[in-house]
Parts: sequence; structure tokens; C-alpha cells
Amino acid sequence: MSQTSEGFRPPQQARSRASLQKVLTAAEHVLAEQGLESFTVAEVASQAGMSVGTIYRRFDGKEQLLHAVKDRLLTQLETNVLAALRAASPDLRSAFTAFVEALAQTFADHDRIFPELLDAQRSDGRDRGLAALSAIQDALLAAVAPSPPDADNVKMAARTIIGACVHRAATCRFWPDDRSWKSWSEEATALALAYLTSPSAAPARM
Repeated sequence: MSQTSEGFRPPQQARSRASLQKVLTAAEHVLAEQGLESFTVAEVASQAGMSVGTIYRRFDGKEQLLHAVKDRLLTQLETNVLAALRAASPDLRSAFTAFVEALAQTFADHDRIFPELLDAQRSDGRDRGLAALSAIQDALLAAVAPSPPDADNVKMAARTIIGACVHRAATCRFWPDDRSWKSWSEEATALALAYLTSPSAAPARM
């Protein structure tokens, strides 16, 4: 987990780290089941089975706790995408398919939480999110580096898919597209690969 969260006091011992994960899991549960309006330190403490004071010994308050939850999910996103790219063959189709599948699966696993976190984010949260998205884009570029497509075209496809994924997570409750995340990832991959492998796809020019 990143240590950029304001006021966050990172654990030093295994027992403390386990306690922190319990708090963050409880916080995710409260967000998923009750939404942002009902998200309080007291509610998280109740869900985690611990005292409010225990949480305040590590976090300054609700906003700091939300930031830590988002940081954990973004770290998981980076970890999942990097692992998928390492396991994939280095050709464009395999790497891009693994990239989109890992991206979509992470959002699918937390599809009731990401919208709440996006609604609640502050400028520091946006910076952390953009850093994670930049990291996974760079990982994709490194994975397909030996492949023929122009790097600018790969960036264009990656940014379009990432943007569509984030937008889908933020709006799917109110503007559903009647697809599962698996189906969405397959179709998004096909669209991106059609663009990247098209004979008419020219390198970006100023």
C-alpha cells in the first residue's frame, strides 16, 4: 500500500498489518452495502468488530479511511494487470487481451465500491488514481514493445479502454449496458485490436 495517505500511520508488525486489512475490508463492505452516505468510522468499526478508538489510532477520520481504501484497490489493480501481462505471450493480441481482462476483472470484483470512491475522491485521490493508470499503461507498452504497432497507437488504445472502463464503473448503476464485465472486456479488446491491426492505422503525427 502506498504511504501517501495524509495522516495514515502504517503498521510495523504483522498483527497490526492484519488488523489494518480487517479495517479496510470492513470499510469496503460498508461502502458496497450501504453507500457513501452511510459510511462512517463508527459503522466501519462495527463491521470490523473493533472499537472506534482503534480505528482513530491509525486514521485521522473518514476521509483518510476512504483514501486508504482507494489506495488498496488501485494497488490491487496495478498488481493484477502486471501479473496478467507477465503471464501473457509477448505478441500484441495476447498482451492486450490480458491487459483488458485484468482491468475489467478488477473493476468487476469491486463494482459496487469504485462508484462510491469516485464520487468521494479529492484532488489527492485523483493524483493516486492517475498514477496507477499511468503505471498500467506503461506496463502494457513494455509488454508489447517488440510488436510492430506504433507506440502512440498503443497508448491511444490503452487510454481509450482505461477511460471507458472507469466511466463504465462510475455509471453502470444508472446507465447499464446489459453486459457482464467479462463480455465487456471481450468486446473492448476486439475493438482495440481492430484499431491496432488495421492497415489504415497510421502513427500519430503532430
